[in-house]
Amino acid sequence: MRALVTRLDSFGDVLLAGPAIRAVAARADHVTVLCGPLGAHAARLLPGVDDILVWDAPWVGFTPAPVGRGEVEQLIDTVDADTALILTSFHQSPLPAALLLRLAGVAHIAADSVDHPGSLLDVRHQRAPHAHEAEAALDLAEAAGFPRVDDGRLRVLPPPGTTGLTGPGPYVVLHPGASVPARAWSRQRCAEAVRELAAAGHRVVVTGGPGERRLTAAVAGVHGLDLGGRTDSAELAGVLAGARAVVTGNTGPAHLAAAVGTPVVSLFAPVVPAERWQPYGVPYVLLGDQGAPCADSRARNCPVPGHPCLESVTAQDAVAAVEKVMVAT
Repeated sequence: MRALVTRLDSFGDVLLAGPAIRAVAARADHVTVLCGPLGAHAARLLPGVDDILVWDAPWVGFTPAPVGRGEVEQLIDTVDADTALILTSFHQSPLPAALLLRLAGVAHIAADSVDHPGSLLDVRHQRAPHAHEAEAALDLAEAAGFPRVDDGRLRVLPPPGTTGLTGPGPYVVLHPGASVPARAWSRQRCAEAVRELAAAGHRVVVTGGPGERRLTAAVAGVHGLDLGGRTDSAELAGVLAGARAVVTGNTGPAHLAAAVGTPVVSLFAPVVPAERWQPYGVPYVLLGDQGAPCADSRARNCPVPGHPCLESVTAQDAVAAVEKVMVAT
């Protein structure tokens, strides 16, 4: 049986699909992950994946690609699967993907759907209310005939050693960036946290992508080690795996930290529900006002002046949370 697992969103979304992908891999002869450009790096880290098909779906992302007949026809011609699992967030519809997979000849398609799917789905599953995204994916896989085969925690392939980047000895990671501004702690607060963590005796490593080098340099200052733009996805996994704790917003590295078993201090803006997106399967502390006016707005930019949901969190709060999650391990 050739199986296709579709998750068309970003890096963290694909990581959260990992437990469901392992369940599919336990019963399928070949597993392809169909993902978007932002999720491809995560898909390459996941156990159970035999092949990756990257497609920039025009209904996904912050700057979606235009609808192109040629691109759609190429996808339809490329897909080769007997059965498919379409994983989506609780607020997304699987039906556009289901239509294309049906046109590609996929005989059995399963997805969570609140909309009537007509002949597009063979398994129309209803996710449990308030389910975490990782749990919802596992539940759908089971409904499609792929029961869970392990503890269901997030997992990635063994990362490389990164002592050459971090230096020897224990450290805490602070990752200041986020996929959208509404989910990020301010640069000032992050820099204060680096200083306070260093003053409390912690060695601090600051991580970020190639486009975040100015941010990580400003946050690290003279008290932290700046690794901004110096790690690929696998190396970042290694850096996070070596940390005693990771301080970050609701963004991909929070889920990558969970996938390597590292406790997380989650600076969680409530623009999306924490119950669905909080760090999964590891000790964590959630910081941020979950009852702020922006709650459940899915806003990309904070609609409330001063970003109070996260700016109310102090550097001292972060230090106390770090020490709490380290004790919990």
